[in-house]
Amino acid sequence: MTTDYAKAREVAEQARETEWTRPSFGRQLFLGDFRLDLVHPAPRLSEEEVKKGDHFLRVLRTFLQEKVDPALIERTAVIPDEVIKGLAAIGAFGMTIEEEYGGLGLSHLYYCRALALVTSCSPALSALLSAHQSIGVPQPVRLFGTEEQKRRFLPRCARGEISAFLLTEPDVGSDPARLSTTAVRDGDDYVINGVKLWTTNGVVADLLVVMARTGAKISAFVVEADAPGITVEHRNAFMGLRGIENGVTRLHQVRVPAENLIGREGQGLKIALTTLNTGRLSLPATCVGAAKWATKIAREWGRARVQWGRPVGEHEAVARKVAFISATAYAMEAVVDLVGRLADDEHNDIRIEAALAKLYGSEMGWQVMDELVQMRGGRGYETAESLHARGERGVPVEQMLRDLRINRIFEGSTEIMHLLIAREAVDAHLSVAGELIDPKADLRAKGRAATRAGAFYARWLPGLVTGPGQMPTSYAEFGPLARHLRYVERTSRKLARSTFYGMSRWQGRLEHRQGFLARIVDIGAELLAITAVCVRAQEDSAEFGLKPYELADTFCHQARARAEALFDRLWENTDAQDVRLARRVLDGRYTFMEEGIVDPSLEGPWIASQRTGPATFDDVHRRIG
Repeated sequence: MTTDYAKAREVAEQARETEWTRPSFGRQLFLGDFRLDLVHPAPRLSEEEVKKGDHFLRVLRTFLQEKVDPALIERTAVIPDEVIKGLAAIGAFGMTIEEEYGGLGLSHLYYCRALALVTSCSPALSALLSAHQSIGVPQPVRLFGTEEQKRRFLPRCARGEISAFLLTEPDVGSDPARLSTTAVRDGDDYVINGVKLWTTNGVVADLLVVMARTGAKISAFVVEADAPGITVEHRNAFMGLRGIENGVTRLHQVRVPAENLIGREGQGLKIALTTLNTGRLSLPATCVGAAKWATKIAREWGRARVQWGRPVGEHEAVARKVAFISATAYAMEAVVDLVGRLADDEHNDIRIEAALAKLYGSEMGWQVMDELVQMRGGRGYETAESLHARGERGVPVEQMLRDLRINRIFEGSTEIMHLLIAREAVDAHLSVAGELIDPKADLRAKGRAATRAGAFYARWLPGLVTGPGQMPTSYAEFGPLARHLRYVERTSRKLARSTFYGMSRWQGRLEHRQGFLARIVDIGAELLAITAVCVRAQEDSAEFGLKPYELADTFCHQARARAEALFDRLWENTDAQDVRLARRVLDGRYTFMEEGIVDPSLEGPWIASQRTGPATFDDVHRRIG
């Protein structure tokens, strides 16, 4: 009998891209093969693309400075209509849409830079724009839609009709096998029924991408938000991003023309994952904007605030924070810029690089802002409005911290990203030896797998012994940063050996060693960041001299220390004890610890039930249609 876990795993596997038809820097990195040639020199945009991108950034900056009041958005939890209309007028809703369909046709690089710029002003505003373009209607229709669909929907999106992506359900997070929304064919239509949760932009959307089950598999549809039977029942409120229009949407007997099916039946999850290959870059791009802003505030506050006779930034305890914030911001931007340029170049498979960028950007962005709060002390915890009301500069550090927190959950939580990246990182091993550890494989299949594995490892393992990283003259063109690239080369081989040891030790149980896999991925993320920052610094040195090398060198030392700590914890950790204790906690063994408290939670089920049928009037936040 197939278990629920096996079913969920099978669904996820079916949605994966299984072929590697283009080279991948990230894939080779995890295999111990440091292919610097795949990212250096980094691909360059044409002069026309640069000119177009720079022009839009100037227009966007002027609009943000003159027309947007971020404090008003934070205070009212609403993005004013005139701001949305103004963004539409300058083309901000069509940044990623080709010019032939009415968009700006910006590169991934400039789209990411635009989102970083918007985030520095208002993270809620960048969430609106990125949800619309990165995961909303434009991206899946651009990638999988018919020409007729592109001409019907893309011009509307470019003009400012807002789109939303509806996948998550009250009982469905990262496990799509549990999806319960259905789409049943009825003549020339599909009839959709279900409830969707956390629909960013869904409260104000004009167009929706809806994921629904068509038989045993999941399909994707473009749905008009004013179609009869669609009801927005509730607008959700969060600890941050207070201006986003995120809600609960019910679909009851919603008729959707069959021509609105994106791709083929059963392609829904594949469409979602492929969309996210580049769509995920939007989140680390927003983190870059916040981190660069944090660098500015850390510099200004570090000089202005004097304690014990010196500016606080000169005291070692605070200086370490300034160094971490500034060096990390530079590296985060280097990663996003590099992966964005690889995406524009279209010669590389960037599924691992984009996922690493999302993972690294969201985690490091959160740490950067947390350190800035600590550096600002009580003023970091106080709201900008309160600071301003008592006569000081209203710096919204606590707001930025709250706003950034969701990025560790949005579009794949950190824990899920670890597993997704780890699956791709070990794909080469599973391709040759997977049947050896598959309990369903028969003896003949295991024999074939053993032969393939023997041939693969006979070639692969000897290559992990030595490499350019052991030669003191390697990567000399990078000057003072060459030693860090030699470290990446050596460490990528060490990482590959560690992965192999883990597979040999745990075999099929490796997928359940999530702590081990997470550390493997985190080491890979640090190696990608070191590579990106070295490539970026060498490029920037033509304009800024030694300054980029100084930032990059400090970052590389910080990243190497983190990587070495992760290596130490691969084999010496408390994972087994933690799992054992967690099971006992869940079993109620230690409820005596919970005495002496009051639980302020409001009454209700842990997960809301999904009623069938239309909502009652009292349930409705806003009725559409």
